[in-house]
Parts: sequence; structure tokens; C-alpha cells
Amino acid sequence: MIGSILDFGSTIIDKIWPDAGEREKAKMRLAELAAKGQLAELEGGLKVMLAEMNGNWLQRSWRPILMLTIIAIVANNYLLYPYLALFWDEAPRLELPTQLWSLMELGLGGYVVGRSAEKVAKTWRNKNG
Repeated sequence: MIGSILDFGSTIIDKIWPDAGEREKAKMRLAELAAKGQLAELEGGLKVMLAEMNGNWLQRSWRPILMLTIIAIVANNYLLYPYLALFWDEAPRLELPTQLWSLMELGLGGYVVGRSAEKVAKTWRNKNG
């Protein structure tokens, strides 16, 4: 699987860096990370995602459900509450602990990586399946 991650990383590097020298430096850094075993954590995460993708509906959906719940709280507090408070003294404002805010930031940032990982996983499954 590390080979698939390296191939995917190289493809992304080719599309992002216009300068050939910078591309080669980035690819060398990626190879160094692989040699040091630092991509093993990413591989572990991909294996977890693959297991979740092959599981039941709840296993596949718990992360999106959690993100939607947090986003609903944020929408309530920053979009609905200010307007409702103009007309209703007891308009509901929901507490959002800082840990959930951080989780939302991580989840939204991880969404991009997750979508990329899904594509890698699909490619990997097709090669090995």
C-alpha cells in the first residue's frame, strides 16, 4: 500500500509544483518519509477507512453524521440565533465546546485528504482485487 501512497503523492506533486526542481525536491522528501516509516501512520488510516467503507451503513456514515451535527450547531449559533434573538428573548443558542470546534476544523480539512484517500483505496483495491 505504501507504493500506492507514493504513486498518488507523486501524481499530486506533479500537478501542484510547476517548477521541475521543486517537484523533484518534494518527491525526494516523500521518499524520505517513506524510508523513515512515517507514511505507515497514513497507511494505517487508509486501512481503517477501507474497513469502514466495507462495513454497514452506520460504519460508513458516522463521520459525516458527526460533521453535519457540528455544522448544524454552528449554523444555529451564527446564522439563526442572531435573527431569532431580535424577536424572541429565549432563542435557543447551543453550546459548542472547543473540542468539537477543533474536530470540525480537522474534519473539514481531512475531508480533502479523505476524498483523495478514497481514490487511492479504490485504485489499490482494483490493482489487488
